Amino acid sequence: MRKKPLVYSLFFQGGILLLLFILQFFLPTYHHSSVSKIMVLASYAVAYNFLLGYTGLMSLGHAMFFAAGMYAAGLGIYYLELSALGGLLFGAGFTLVLSLIFGLFALRTSGVSFLIVTLMFGQTFYLSILYFNEFTFGQDGFSLAKYIGKLVIFNKEYLYSNPDIRYNFALILLTAYLLISTLIMFSPVGRILIAIRENESRTQLLGYNVFYYKLFALVLSGTFSGIAGATHALLFTYVGTTFAEIHHSISPILWTLLGGAGTVIGPLFGTGIMYYLIDIISGITSNYQLVVGVVLILLIIWFPMGIMGTLRQKWMKWLP
Repeated sequence: MRKKPLVYSLFFQGGILLLLFILQFFLPTYHHSSVSKIMVLASYAVAYNFLLGYTGLMSLGHAMFFAAGMYAAGLGIYYLELSALGGLLFGAGFTLVLSLIFGLFALRTSGVSFLIVTLMFGQTFYLSILYFNEFTFGQDGFSLAKYIGKLVIFNKEYLYSNPDIRYNFALILLTAYLLISTLIMFSPVGRILIAIRENESRTQLLGYNVFYYKLFALVLSGTFSGIAGATHALLFTYVGTTFAEIHHSISPILWTLLGGAGTVIGPLFGTGIMYYLIDIISGITSNYQLVVGVVLILLIIWFPMGIMGTLRQKWMKWLP
């Protein structure tokens, strides 16, 4: 493991996370809630980056994992009367199994075929939610506000939807994801994943079992996406089909590419920029998607490797 770049990286990320922690004491209510949401969605993007950024596999069905974790946690709490922690673990376990089964089938394809398979699985999952609407509540979704227990800290009870609890819970999740992502990036496993991304055939010729490493990346990405989805359900107390739709599979691709695929901190910047870009422009014009599209094109022209990827290439060589 390269110690000096790792130390620089940890200090850089630590500074950003410290800034996020301090910001909660100064942000207005609206932005306080927005940053909480951004951190959860950024965790989803970091999870997606394991697959696209490190291993070079692009999925068009990743919303399946996010929604699977969300629905497993939500339905577990609603029907099985699980605690919030129990629902979170149930969501993580469910997406672990789902991503493993998915990987065993999908990774037998590659290239465009892999893209199509991921899209088919994602759409099948989405349609299944609608088909079993008596169990999943279909397009209406459902609220968990009445069913989630309270978090007890020093003999005091707090709702998970409490703004301060929500913010810090999201920050803890993001911190854990960034730390794990950094450690993997600098580990031998991370080097092999990057080698697969750069030249899969040569990596296989060197004696590595490419299939198992790709399966590891997919299961890790899928499980972490599911945990992010379960966390979103707990903190925002709502479960709905919108999180299983294809646009929620495309979003992490845009967040990751904009921030810098293959960089640890890039997905956080990409998510934050995209979120506020849409939020601000949608308040100005109903044709905000067109404007956002033009802005994104300009950003990609200026930062062809993503914002953090371009910074790493030109100035911050130590940036992971």
